Formats: sequence, C-alpha cells, structure tokens
Amino acid sequence: MPIETALERSGVETVTGTPDEVREKLAHLSAGQVVALTIQPSNNALAHAILDAVAGLAALVPNVIEQRHNARFQSIIEALVPDVPQPRDKLLQARMTAEARKGVLETGEWMTAAELAEIAGLCARSAQPNKWRKDGLIFAVRHRGVNYFPGYAFGPSTDYRPAKGLARVLKVFSGKKDDWGIAYWLASVNSFLGGKRPQDLLISKPDSVVAAAEDEVAHVLCR
Repeated sequence: MPIETALERSGVETVTGTPDEVREKLAHLSAGQVVALTIQPSNNALAHAILDAVAGLAALVPNVIEQRHNARFQSIIEALVPDVPQPRDKLLQARMTAEARKGVLETGEWMTAAELAEIAGLCARSAQPNKWRKDGLIFAVRHRGVNYFPGYAFGPSTDYRPAKGLARVLKVFSGKKDDWGIAYWLASVNSFLGGKRPQDLLISKPDSVVAAAEDEVAHVLCR
C-alpha cells in the first residue's frame, strides 16, 4: 500500500518548514493534536529525512494496531473455547506407553552422558557417549529432555565400554525399532532366551542375544 494512502487511513498529516511556515500551515488544518519536532540549527535535508521517517511510521501504526486487536481477539476466543478432548483410544495408548516407559526405566540402570563418562574414566564433559551413540555402538532413550544410556551395556569385563553385542543388536533392529522399542525388547523376558531378559545376557552371552533379536525380526516379518 502506498505511504500516501496509508497516511490517509491513519488520519496523520505531516508538515515541515520554518516555525513561521509551520504556524501558517497549522492554521489551515483541523487537527486535534499536534506533535512537533524542532531541529537546531536549520537543516532542510535532515528535516525532510525525519519527515519521511515519521510518515513511514505513521503509515504502519494502523496496521500494527489492527493486528494486535485481531491477535487479542483470537486469544480471547481460544481462552473461551474448551480444550478438544483426546479420543479414548489415544488416552489409553498414552497411558500404556507411559507405564511401559516407567517399567523400562525401573528395570535397568540408566545413566546420563556425564554419569556414563564418569564410570568410563572419561572427562565429565566428554562427548564420547554421544559419539558412541552416533557410531551405532550404543543407544539412549530420551526422558524429560535428557538422554539416558543403558548401564547394563557397560561393565568391568568390557572396560566400561559399550558391550560389543549391543552394536550387533542395534544393527539387527535398525529401521525396525526406535530407541524406546529397543529398550522395551531388551527389558522383556524372552522365550528364545529361556525366559530371561536380553539385557541380562548382553555382556555374558552376546551371540544368544543377537540370535534372539534376529528371531524377533524374522517373526515380525512373517506376521
């Protein structure tokens, strides 16, 4: 929208000149309010530059005010309209997921990157845990904005480095289970492993755990 048209909508007019010139121009205006800017010493170029700037701002003010009114109006409507209730099946699914995650977190030793770095003898701020994850040697579940690594994948026999069997398990499940899905599987009793949990055999019997993972994927593909 041209500045002249916007200025007409805003009800703002601008005048410039010497005090006498401005006084004469104001005498012919029906303005209710006047805002004056004085420039010392007289500088025509500066005066016209300020005039253009004020004219530009005045042209924008009505639109800004209208946008704020519309935004406030919408916020009032949203505050008055009740929240859309979640479908019952979604609520049930969310509850089951929350309980499953709670169970997983309670059945294993989960550590932050800093805690993992500490037991591994690394600097507390070491990026190594995240590098292990990036390289596919370990995984982490995210809970309340924090990544937690499975402590059962580390031990004295692995020199507190990721159990080598875990990388193989992650490769088997790549593209088939997300981090939480892998955590669920590792924490669940497994008939292929004689009713034992994969996470309990990850270090002592890695080949068996990998075979159980392959069996899991094969059964899923056959369903």
